[in-house]
Amino acid sequence: MSTKKWILALVLGVVLLLLSVAGGRFYLNHWAAAPLALEAEMQLDVPRGQSLIALANRLERQGLISARLWVLYARVTDQTRIKAGEYAVAPGASAESLLRRLVAGDVIQYAAQLIEGWTYYDTLQYLHSLDYLEPRLAGLDWQAQRQLLGMHEPHPEGWFFPDTYSYQKGDSDISILRQAFAKQRTVLAELWAERADGLPYDSPYDALIMASIVEKETAIDAEREQIAGVFVRRLQRNMRMQTDPTVIYGLGKAYRGNLTRKHLQQVTPYNTYRINGLPPTPIALPGRRSIFAALHPDSSENLYFVAKGDGYHQFSATLEEHNAAVRKYQYRRRADYRSTPDK
Repeated sequence: MSTKKWILALVLGVVLLLLSVAGGRFYLNHWAAAPLALEAEMQLDVPRGQSLIALANRLERQGLISARLWVLYARVTDQTRIKAGEYAVAPGASAESLLRRLVAGDVIQYAAQLIEGWTYYDTLQYLHSLDYLEPRLAGLDWQAQRQLLGMHEPHPEGWFFPDTYSYQKGDSDISILRQAFAKQRTVLAELWAERADGLPYDSPYDALIMASIVEKETAIDAEREQIAGVFVRRLQRNMRMQTDPTVIYGLGKAYRGNLTRKHLQQVTPYNTYRINGLPPTPIALPGRRSIFAALHPDSSENLYFVAKGDGYHQFSATLEEHNAAVRKYQYRRRADYRSTPDK
């Protein structure tokens, strides 16, 4: 074969090879973009440690893909590192879009909503009721729990920011609480740095305690600074706080929904009718608004408040005014008396 013919044959071979590769890539891309044979949404669980090849074989047995083509496509496009988790695959999804989501870890997300005013016990009970969230803290005392949470605080109450947190199947209560703890510390530090002057707190923790009391006393944002103002002025004047929510918290499971005179006389670390100053710990999860209010109380002269029965409170500067408000709103309770306002 002459040199000229040899070069021509070589060029032709290269062209045919390139056309073959281009055609193969075109076919592979076309195949990968075609919708999967799905009539309804399916949930795809990818266990930790499962390889792309093992998953491809499983999907092929289900009649969804060609394992050989899917693995080839993944290698050609450098998408071979898939992430474990639970995926929602809807009709219309393709082999290419499914692979992209597996590599990105675009798993199903669930929501855990921690509510202002919950106790730590309430929070754990709620988390342990959620689907797909592992209850790793269940049955452990606080000493064991705080080691798993990476916390050093001697008491858990109040340290978890009430918010909505996302989780995926296989996550645990630890992951949610670690996020909530980190956020509460950030919020508290941020607001503490901007606090008003002259507050009767020795530390941010004192403000957290006050914020938890404000949280339990009112659900009305417009009242939070007023509530905080009453308690701050009482502390500044060496008056006892005399707030029912702390008494109830101190009673624990002994409280059955009716606070009695006997309860108010019982000495506990949380009975602010019997102790001076703040209780030793927060009594609930305070939200940002309550923390802000504890650090920015109003500047009125009010020292007392009483529930009006419509979710709001009557504030008074003198005991005489307060007693009159008690007679008006408590001794003659309205038929539709309630502690929270209409929504």
